[in-house]
Parts: sequence; structure tokens; C-alpha cells
Amino acid sequence: MDAFFAAAEQASKPSLRGKPVVVGGLGPRGVVATASYEARRFGVHSAMPTGQARRLAPNAAYLVPRFAFYRSISEQVMELLRRLSPLVEPLSLDEAFVDLEAGGVADDSASARAAGERLRVDILATTGLTGSVGLAGSKMIAKIASEEAKPDGLVLIEPGTERELLGPRSVRILPGIGPATGEHLRRAGMTTVTDLVEAGEDELVRLLGRAHGASLYRMAQGYDDRPVVAERDAKSVSVEDTFDVDLHDRVRIRIEVERLAERCVGRLRASGHSGRTIVLKVRRYDFSTLTRSETLRGPTDDPGVVREAAGRLLEAVDTTGGVRLLGVGVSGLADYTQEDLFAQADAAAAGEAGAEAAPGDGPEAEAVELVEPAEHGPVERHWAPGNDVRHAVYGAGWVQGSGVGRVTVRFEEPWSGPGRVRTFSVDDPELEPSEPLPLVRGDAAA
Repeated sequence: MDAFFAAAEQASKPSLRGKPVVVGGLGPRGVVATASYEARRFGVHSAMPTGQARRLAPNAAYLVPRFAFYRSISEQVMELLRRLSPLVEPLSLDEAFVDLEAGGVADDSASARAAGERLRVDILATTGLTGSVGLAGSKMIAKIASEEAKPDGLVLIEPGTERELLGPRSVRILPGIGPATGEHLRRAGMTTVTDLVEAGEDELVRLLGRAHGASLYRMAQGYDDRPVVAERDAKSVSVEDTFDVDLHDRVRIRIEVERLAERCVGRLRASGHSGRTIVLKVRRYDFSTLTRSETLRGPTDDPGVVREAAGRLLEAVDTTGGVRLLGVGVSGLADYTQEDLFAQADAAAAGEAGAEAAPGDGPEAEAVELVEPAEHGPVERHWAPGNDVRHAVYGAGWVQGSGVGRVTVRFEEPWSGPGRVRTFSVDDPELEPSEPLPLVRGDAAA
């Protein structure tokens, strides 16, 4: 997929189409997840600190990621791939290898190209977004072809032409060669793939070690016999947050853990699983990381059970000095079955008998990002740039920004033109968080 997160945001927000968009963490420690092609012209790229991106492209729209939204689009694309072949190997939400021969849809270059072109048309019709296709006889070359095809294109590299293609390219084009290895090879006089082939396997082994050197020599010659491995079941589901400022208050830390537990269960349910082991991850002010886990009597996807277990795990962690990252995960996954209900009921009963209600429990907790107990003063909702909202009068929109007790919202839909901007009090009772609208009208799955 092309600039996936940013493209999804542009597709859902008509006012941002054709304009620079940056998706990522927006705080002092934030990094860029994806930049639109318009933002890339200013030098913004993924993994760049957001502060640096703001200096390069101060007029870009900076939005927080909406991973549940991206995942829903990704699932649509992966389903299109699975219609082509049983062998689909996802690399991330926006990228996958597909063995077309195993699917019986391609056995030569012409049929492969036809399958790739049909796929691009289907992706656009289903999601409203563009994808780029690389076709080749191996995973490595197909990956290179897909990069060359971007944006919104298709490149086919004929089997037998791999060495000719790779020869003049930088060594960095090969998998596994990052900046450090690339610099090491440069100091040894090797900057192109042809240089690697001419150096020979023995020299590469001497420089990089047996496994890496031998593998690199084969790849430099265009050899890659790795099979496409069908998607495996996930072993765990987890979510985590890094905070702009270290957290010190135990009540706030507990609230954040409970919020993460809710998000984790949402992702768990979306995957169609339940889990037995609850895991808490805490990274402290000094970057030391602690992991604690608790195994239940049976698998669960009950948010109350996971929330209580994560809270118990937190009690055993020393947070003196501050916390910079928290994470909650569920492992020991199982397909959800009727028998799981009894284990859930037992675990929930045990939790209720052994603990008081946690802060944030109750229906009011579902409509907020952060809920403080009543004795800590009034509740304020957190409106992050890019998040979906709905107003009782003006309908669907998204947050452009907030501060000093106000939130600015642009009201528009994916299929409308650019919408009007209005500002409200952050506690306006007619304004509520909302689910994303589908990119393609009538497609409820998105």
C-alpha cells in the first residue's frame, strides 16, 4: 500500500487530499510513522523525530495514528490477496508476499502481470486507496520491484534478469544491509552489488561472519529461494504507550494500565481469540524494563478480567522515579469457545471478591480517553488530532486540534467535499468520540 497510514487519513478527510500529512506520535518523544508523498517532498520520512518533521514541514497536518481503522482496511486487502492464493505472508499491515503460482492464477509473466493489474483495481474499488505491485521469481526481487512501482504502479522483473538489475545498485538495496553494515562495506571498498559479487563469498564471510556473509553473497547474485509462508496464528496480542512526560502518580499509572487493558481486549476480540496469560510491561525512567505476568484458570476476552489482572500485576511493580512506557498484553491464545465463558465467570468472581472497583469502571469510562476518580477533580476528555467525533447537530467530523479548554473540529465525510470548521468547549455534551466512517460508501467493514 502507498504511504498507507497517511493515505488512509487523506482518503477519510477530504480537506487533507493533496496536502502534506504526517502520522505518528505528536509529543516531545514522538516519531513519524508515515508521511504522505506531499510531506516527503520536504524531507519528512518514517522513523524521523516528529519535532524534526515539524521544522521541515511546519504547515503539514500532524495526526495521531488510528490503528483500528488501518487494521480494518488491511484486513480487506489481505482478503483480496487470499482470493489469489492460499500462500499469503503478511509483513505488516500494509505489505505482504503472495505466491501466485500456488494459487493457480499465474504460471508465466503475462498471467502474473494480469493478476497484478486486477489486484490493483480490486484494492482501489474495495478500499479507495492505491497499492503498488512488484512481480518477480523470488521474494527479494519482488520486494525491490514493489518499491520501484511506488506510488500506484506495477513493475515486473523477468526471471533471469536479476543480476543485471542488481549489479549497479547500492548494497543497501539488499535485505539485511542497514546503515551500519553499509558503512562497514563502504570502508572495505564495496558500494554496489557488483562489488559484493566480485569480492567473493570468502571475503564477505571474513567481513561479516559465516551466516551473514554467505547469505549476502547469494542475494548479490540474485538468488533467494525463501518460500512464501502462509500467515501463522498470532501468539499474543498487546498494546503499549510511551508517554511524553514520565508518569509519577500511582493513580494515573493505574488508570493508564486499565485503559491499555481495554484497548488490548478490543484487539483480542477483533482477532477472534481469547487468552489465558495477562502480561504487564513497565519501562521506567532509567529505561529499565520490567515484565510481569499472571496466568488465569481459563482463557478470557472479558475486559474486566484483563483489567483487574493487569492492576494486580501493577501492584507488584516499583514505579518510584517515574514510568515512561506501559504495555498490556494477552498470550496463551485460544479460539473463543463456549467453555471459556465458565472460566471467565470464575475469574471475574474471584476478582470481585478480592478487590474493590477500580477507578474508571462504569459506563462513563467508555466515552473518555482518561478518567480521574471523582476526588481528583473534574473529568476532561482528551481530543487528539485526527480522531473521529460526532456532534449531535453537525454530524461526523474529526479533531483538528485542542487546547485551553477548546476543541476544533472539521465536519466532513470521506465522500463529501472539504467541510466547515467549528470550535467547541472540550466538555460540550453534544460532542462525542466516534467510530471511523468507511472510505467507500456502503462498505460497513471499513
